[in-house]
Amino acid sequence: MSDLPSSVKILIIGGGIVGCSTAYHLAKMGLSDVLVLERGKLTSGSTWHAAGLVGQLRTNANITQLLGYSVALYDRLEQETGLATGWKRNGGLRLACNRERWTEVKRQATTATSFGLEMQLLTPKEAQDLWPLMQVDDVVGAAFLPTDGQASPSDISQSLARGARNGGVTFKEGVTVTGIEVEGGVARAVLTDQGRIEAGKIVICAGQWSREIGAMAGVNIPLVSMQHQYLITERIEGVASNLPTLRDPDRLTYWKEEVGGLVMGGYEPNPKPWAHTKATEKFEFQLLDNDLDHFEPLMELAIGRVPAMENAGIKQFINGPESFTPDGNFILGAAPEVKGIYVGCGFNAFGIASGGGAGMALAEWVAKGEPPYDLWAVDIRRFGNNTLDTSWVRQRTMEAYAKHYTMAWPFEEYQSGRPLRRSPLYDRLKAQGAVFGEKLGWERPNWFAGPGEEAKDIYSYGRQNWFKAVGREHRACREAAVVFDQTSFAKFSLTGRDAEAALSWICANDVAKPVSSLVYTQMLNRQGGIEADLTVARAGPDTYYIVTGTGFASHDRDWIARNIPVGLDARLTDMTSKNAVLVLMGPEAREILARLTEDDISNTGFPFGTCRFIDISGARVFAMRVTYVGELGWELHIPVEFAATVYDALMEAGGPLGLVNAGYRAIESLRLEKGYRAWGGEIGPDHSPLMAGLGWAAKLKKNIPFLGREALVEQAGKPLPRLLAGFTVADAGVILLGRETIYRNGQRCGWLASAGYGYTLGKNIGYGYVRDPAGVDRDYVLSGSYELEVATERVKAEVFLEPLYDPRMERVKA
Repeated sequence: MSDLPSSVKILIIGGGIVGCSTAYHLAKMGLSDVLVLERGKLTSGSTWHAAGLVGQLRTNANITQLLGYSVALYDRLEQETGLATGWKRNGGLRLACNRERWTEVKRQATTATSFGLEMQLLTPKEAQDLWPLMQVDDVVGAAFLPTDGQASPSDISQSLARGARNGGVTFKEGVTVTGIEVEGGVARAVLTDQGRIEAGKIVICAGQWSREIGAMAGVNIPLVSMQHQYLITERIEGVASNLPTLRDPDRLTYWKEEVGGLVMGGYEPNPKPWAHTKATEKFEFQLLDNDLDHFEPLMELAIGRVPAMENAGIKQFINGPESFTPDGNFILGAAPEVKGIYVGCGFNAFGIASGGGAGMALAEWVAKGEPPYDLWAVDIRRFGNNTLDTSWVRQRTMEAYAKHYTMAWPFEEYQSGRPLRRSPLYDRLKAQGAVFGEKLGWERPNWFAGPGEEAKDIYSYGRQNWFKAVGREHRACREAAVVFDQTSFAKFSLTGRDAEAALSWICANDVAKPVSSLVYTQMLNRQGGIEADLTVARAGPDTYYIVTGTGFASHDRDWIARNIPVGLDARLTDMTSKNAVLVLMGPEAREILARLTEDDISNTGFPFGTCRFIDISGARVFAMRVTYVGELGWELHIPVEFAATVYDALMEAGGPLGLVNAGYRAIESLRLEKGYRAWGGEIGPDHSPLMAGLGWAAKLKKNIPFLGREALVEQAGKPLPRLLAGFTVADAGVILLGRETIYRNGQRCGWLASAGYGYTLGKNIGYGYVRDPAGVDRDYVLSGSYELEVATERVKAEVFLEPLYDPRMERVKA
């Protein structure tokens, strides 16, 4: 008979490093009614054959913090549990072998400074002194992170498992999960080959089998298995035990010391997926057949860097399957499809580096219902319906794998699996020079090439080839009119007799407005952080129309659905594919629209902040007078079958008045000048409206309860730890991209969350939080003298708190 319990509060599927780490951290929180099921033996999946390099720096501050937590945990884990971990802080080197890569490395060094990491820039000779076996004839420079290191994957996982057992967690090996019971949208139990186990919460940490296990409950987990190869040499003279890890991205390779020899692997430009076995089949401590022909190009590149490799003996060649994701980031969080299911997987070959921090974050998410801080970069809800198709996921994941060590260009777009989701205007816009980007599978026009311009992105760290074209679109919006195709907006309808009550609880602003009102609002978590930033239109007494950004479709739908109070009659419906969206903006927008409709669109007849149906060229259009670019205009939400007709009519009527197409890069430039916020940029779950200068959009002066209100009231009575500010740099030779370090009176106080160029102002513009543990207010921010560190060099910057463009909203409300 099985000795499995009949029920547990928390059940973790998977005994690799992430499952063990999650269990360890749940135990540290005092939660002992936790069961970990492993189909084989602990670490027998991809953990045991991981290379074990531990790097920390990422482009996201909180993911860097999470990886830093891993390092701090590994520093103390062996002493705590008594089990060896193989962990050592031997530092990490990263080489740059051309000028563009060196620019990238210098920008990474500034990012490290912003996030509080020590990163030293070295000459080729200084790098060779740390890594004497390598040739440096082609090296331009190197970066060294002294707190990076390496670990023994199996040992560190077993140590975490012992720590979890010491806290009361139960581990059961040799148990295969065969199904997950879901009732009424809530996970109830896990079925195994040894019996049924009721579970309050289920955590899927099954590595490359997570997608199949998630599917048992109707949860989509977008990852696929890829073959990843590396070798381990015999001892090589001159390899010291304290040799740093080494990444040589221009040669696509990485290195670490291993018992006096070297581990060498890399990321091929032509990766191979693995058609893995099923989650119910055994695959324990197994490897794939060596593919020496596929690995040979990497080996040749490696010998060029380390000549001793040519004659070194090969102790072992490892070809193991590992899970990778479509964007190269791992997956954490609560599954949006089913309540009670959480996910931690898809670690893209850096599961050991992430394992400690990811387990901590996931444990808090499971225990408290919220992550410890903003983890949007790895949140499972960042994916859309385009990832339901495994073949699409495989295409995109292969591209992400191949880009692992290529240049990380600013604004770079993926090319695989495109086009997928297209506006009805896609072909029209493409014929007019549109250069598209992609988000959640949607093709979106980024900019439009003019005569003599190639309709193609050419990437660089300088001014990129679309700079002048975007400037044309920007100026047309300010001086005449533009039309943006924003069909990809996520759109929802909330209906029912309690729709107003439900949204009044979820929204920080007052949405209990008359029909035809338009409300800009945030949705907050219990700590007062901004979970969503969107527009709510009161379309009827029992109907609200909700519009949010393309990339937030899954996240915002989930947030709203989860927070509708129990018992209320309020039904959420996704309207995204029903309506196309054309956004008409600019001082000529009213005149253009007036030529196409008999409805009153005057300032008194259709004021700013209102919405209603109007008729345009035979189509009934839901028009919203709102703006994200700081100009007079309307969002026109059009049934998809009428979109082309309305677009053609707009262009014909507006042509004589200067109407042109414009894209998303112009939107970004325009909104930076106007000071409008972007969720995922300047605002997110770590920032309250008070910190972000959006306190005016919270109904604190009204006696109306809402989610997060108590946290805001408490915060309003204390000094703020940070305050969002804007910065300009007049020097046209400086290019701001985001993550540049902010210095106030010579002291580091934050970094830019977003940045770009304002064509009307003729200046670089960036936004970031000025931080001080003692508290920050307007006077504090404005009284400082500021510099920004850009690619390791400091430049003078001016600070501002009010919008630089049209601060009185005169153009918007004209």
